[in-house]
Amino acid sequence: MAKDKSIYVCNECGASSPKWLGKCPGCGAWNTLVESVAEAGGGKNRFQSLARSQPVATLSEIEASDVARTPTGIDELDRVLGGGIVEGGVVLIGGDPGIGKSTLLLQALDALARSMKTLYVSGEESGAQVALRSRRLGLDGSQVRVLAEIQLERILAALEAEAPAVCVIDSIQTLYSEQLSSAPGSVAQVRECAAHLTRTAKATGTTVILVGHVTKDGQLAGPRVLEHIVDTVLYFEGDTHSSFRLVRAIKNRFGAVNEIGVFAMTERGLKGVANPSAIFLSTHGEPVPGACVLVTLEGTRPLLVEVQALVDSGGPSPRRLSVGLERDRLAMLLAVLHRHAGIATFDQDVFVNAVGGVRISEPAADLAVMLAIQGSLRAKALPRGFFAFGEVGLAGEVRPAPRGQERLKEAAKLGFSVAVVPQANAPKKPIEGLTIHAVERVEQAIEIVRSL
Repeated sequence: MAKDKSIYVCNECGASSPKWLGKCPGCGAWNTLVESVAEAGGGKNRFQSLARSQPVATLSEIEASDVARTPTGIDELDRVLGGGIVEGGVVLIGGDPGIGKSTLLLQALDALARSMKTLYVSGEESGAQVALRSRRLGLDGSQVRVLAEIQLERILAALEAEAPAVCVIDSIQTLYSEQLSSAPGSVAQVRECAAHLTRTAKATGTTVILVGHVTKDGQLAGPRVLEHIVDTVLYFEGDTHSSFRLVRAIKNRFGAVNEIGVFAMTERGLKGVANPSAIFLSTHGEPVPGACVLVTLEGTRPLLVEVQALVDSGGPSPRRLSVGLERDRLAMLLAVLHRHAGIATFDQDVFVNAVGGVRISEPAADLAVMLAIQGSLRAKALPRGFFAFGEVGLAGEVRPAPRGQERLKEAAKLGFSVAVVPQANAPKKPIEGLTIHAVERVEQAIEIVRSL
């Protein structure tokens, strides 16, 4: 009997090599080539049944209407999806083990099962384990149909027989197809199973939600083929030691990207947080030096986050450390403070932190970080109800932040009363209860803060 031919496939990009290499020839990643069995050429027509021939049409003549959405019953999840699930849509959700992916999807399926047929395909747990979880979540009398199976062909047959409106596959890395001889979770199996499930969703109108494993770097396991083939990609973020979770949309063909939903993990499962700004604001009895509230934008949602700075006397080589913000940007802001505002920290340790574990990537946080640093250095607290936002350039100018009016209204709604904002973000009409100081330069902002 002839020995099966082996090839080596990269877990990052899917490139193949006839022999093992330390460095992938496709993407340059190290130690990512995994041995797998080379597939025979006899299955070259296995996708023939999936092909749908369509005539060439003019774009203006194609009938198109807005997609109908079905709410999942979980408001924060609907926000990330763009309003609800779409018929025939394919959603991929990834996150660290134990962060709550299966819990959230089981809750959503239970809410949807009251109005439509649902199917939960579990490749990692038995039906009894899924039932135990539903009891813990208080989902007694749930009408969700459950199938414990990992073979793709049997799952496709069950989809045809059950004809559910929504199907969850937990997880795509556990499935395998009889057409391939490689192990479940390999690049070939993930690509094959995802392609078949996607074509089935488009042909039948069933909404398919795939759960994907992530690597130690937090990226979805396997090559990026999974993210390219689906309609929506969601990332589950958050520390497993914290009770709060963020669901972030990275790709969405039916809605906005970079939208977030905030959840709190409770004994009864994940609950949506209607006012997430309360998570990221510290509860100080009195204003403390080195703290400044920032209005940041996550997708279309303004969030109030407290930025804290600690400036302490350092040794011959002072440290610059930031948590939740870019370290290189912190070094740049310290240089701008010194050059344009006369605040020197070259002999001081500077630590900056975003409260609540949130990561801030937008440059609109610059002004708040600088005001927090000068407050800590001079041991002077900012007044109660103060907030700031704005990008700072190397020339010392304060640049506008996008959607400034929404940021101001969100802060006013939560009771904040004093703001330092870029001149271009100053509203034409005054906002009730809000005193706004518009600045064009960093030194103006420092002078205004010292006079408050």
